[in-house]
Amino acid sequence: MAYMINDDCINCGACAADCPIGCISEGDSKHVIDADQCIDCGTCQSVCPVDAPNPQ
Repeated sequence: MAYMINDDCINCGACAADCPIGCISEGDSKHVIDADQCIDCGTCQSVCPVDAPNPQ
């Protein structure tokens, strides 16, 4: 199961900076997680100030 970033994302980049495998990139209005690479570690969720990443 991968994580997905919802529309609460404020595009701050905290998740991308801390992702251990680098599968998070900046999108147009929010960051995006590559579900094929995500290892479901939860690091993104733990560092996000608005709890935007959630398990799918």
